[in-house]
Amino acid sequence: MKIGQLALISHVKVETVRYYERRGLIPNPPRRESGYRQFSQKDVERIRFIKHAQSIGFTLNEITELLSLKVEPEATCGDITLRIDAKLNDIKSKIKTLVQMEKTLMKLKKACKTPNAPSEECPILESLNTELE
Repeated sequence: MKIGQLALISHVKVETVRYYERRGLIPNPPRRESGYRQFSQKDVERIRFIKHAQSIGFTLNEITELLSLKVEPEATCGDITLRIDAKLNDIKSKIKTLVQMEKTLMKLKKACKTPNAPSEECPILESLNTELE
């Protein structure tokens, strides 16, 4: 199939396919005599793998690593599990940071006792200014 067909079936843009190809996430496909690249069902599956991995938080660098482990004869399921554990720790850390951010924002919001006061008198802005110093 041509690149446009691959993009359509994989639910990505043509530019995404080209980007993945440049990054080495999908192998360079063979070319027809006409010069058009010829993609296969394996390329569709690989792009779907990439998109699914992205949807659960993996970066393209991490996905590259997962893809290499997939074809590495010495790699084990334990090697993959280590990557999952690292991603879980990263996500837990981000959640902790987000929860702290939420608490801080809620505290700032509660500081506003007079919503109709001029913005120059807003305790939220004053608090943000104070915390930056």
